[in-house]
Amino acid sequence: MTALTLSTSAAPGLRADAIVIGVAKGAKGPVVAPGAEAVDTAYDSRLAAVLETLGASGAEGELTKLPAPAGFKAPLVIAVGLGAEPDRDAEYEAEALRRAAGVAARALAGARKAAFALPVEDAAAVAAIGEGVLLGAYSFDTYKDNGANGAGTGKSVKAKNGRTPLAEGVLLGGKPRDAAHKAALARATTVAEELNRARDLVNTPPNDLTPAAFAAIAQGAAKEHGLKIQVLDDKALAKDGYGGILGVGGGSAATPRLVKLSYTHAEADKHLAFVGKGITYDSGGISLKPAGHNETMKCDMSGAAAVFAAVVAAARLGLPVNVTGWLALAENMPSGTAVRPGDVLRMYSGKTVEVLNTDAEGRLVLADALWAASAERPDAIVDVATLTGAMMLALGSRTFAVMGNDDAFRSAVHEAAEEVGEPAWPMPLPEHLRKGMESPTADIANMGERMGGGLVAGLFLREFVGEGITWAHLDIAGPAFNEGGAFGYTPKGGTGSAVRTLVRLAELTAEGDLG
Repeated sequence: MTALTLSTSAAPGLRADAIVIGVAKGAKGPVVAPGAEAVDTAYDSRLAAVLETLGASGAEGELTKLPAPAGFKAPLVIAVGLGAEPDRDAEYEAEALRRAAGVAARALAGARKAAFALPVEDAAAVAAIGEGVLLGAYSFDTYKDNGANGAGTGKSVKAKNGRTPLAEGVLLGGKPRDAAHKAALARATTVAEELNRARDLVNTPPNDLTPAAFAAIAQGAAKEHGLKIQVLDDKALAKDGYGGILGVGGGSAATPRLVKLSYTHAEADKHLAFVGKGITYDSGGISLKPAGHNETMKCDMSGAAAVFAAVVAAARLGLPVNVTGWLALAENMPSGTAVRPGDVLRMYSGKTVEVLNTDAEGRLVLADALWAASAERPDAIVDVATLTGAMMLALGSRTFAVMGNDDAFRSAVHEAAEEVGEPAWPMPLPEHLRKGMESPTADIANMGERMGGGLVAGLFLREFVGEGITWAHLDIAGPAFNEGGAFGYTPKGGTGSAVRTLVRLAELTAEGDLG
């Protein structure tokens, strides 16, 4: 993991491999952002003109390299685009700083030290830049050239081009003796490390990340961070009647698990439950996925990875709130013991479900975990899942959906996601779609109308939330796994989607500002 430090040093005298500055898109051309004044002065206050000559505009994600001025101890200046220049007296948004820092950090793979002279107006800017550096520097190369460490550690060390990630990032303008700045950087480091742990898990191939292996990683983290953990294997699941998880996992030689990970604080008076879909590989089961849809299905446990990382982050941050994470882990495979279309499963809640499509398996494992979470009567439950392709059609590949049984809570979750830089959108749960899941042989079917399929899935999950419990559902099918090129601080592959939203929800609950 890249090390982060704060410094009030001037850019010219700092020994580093590069100085990173911000450039915005102004009305008349590129504008050098605050924080780079010393660099601009060294270019005779003509840095904006030089950048424009080199083709820079200040557009978001743009990166321009140029030799450092004479007298600088760093040989290189990297100008990274911040997007549109803010209005007079307005500050640069945190997400713009986060993305710019991520672009630069990714470009600095192989460097030992880089100084980030980006706009630092307050502690929030310190946090955003720090997160951007740590998330942008991430790479997963455990399986290349005898990668130095295993999955789930959050400490991948080799870049895909053979160069190690940026070793150290120095945040210029950050005050090392300022309590708020130090706290902001410490929080950013913790959240980024746990988010990168989630990315590692999502990127790990399914032959290594079985349900049992995932549970073992959770046990290791629980021991390290003082969390309570309970792991139900297939025998315990059968004894207690977890028909959904057992049904989905029944076709695989890798037996399912339900992991309960608990963080408690002596001063807490609120309890949040996070529930994550953890399908470590999804073939679709007997309703086999078509060719071309299987290759990335190791990512179908992204919800469980996000929940796991968020609970550990809450513990590391010492938040005065109780947080319980439920990881519903199974592998969905076709075999002679797999659940079939037409089978009826008796769920942990006692309800029966007619399985019309075995590829609608995520809602089955979540249903059992939601009911188990409900039994503890938490103040709120939030589930996270790569649940439906319908949500990708509706919202694209970078935005997740938020549904819920309480409009105010749904709005609060949406606002928390936007606050931390995770694009999200509130979606309805239309009552008329519930009728499509009526079954002649069971209490409910696992499929309904094709149109609005993502909303149908949300309605199905609502059936398994305890009465009177506030609940929200995050469908992260789009942003959980980036099949395209890296952008901002988001790498190709697992993204760690929803981790920051869950952590922020825990913080807001601890502060008494949620629900």
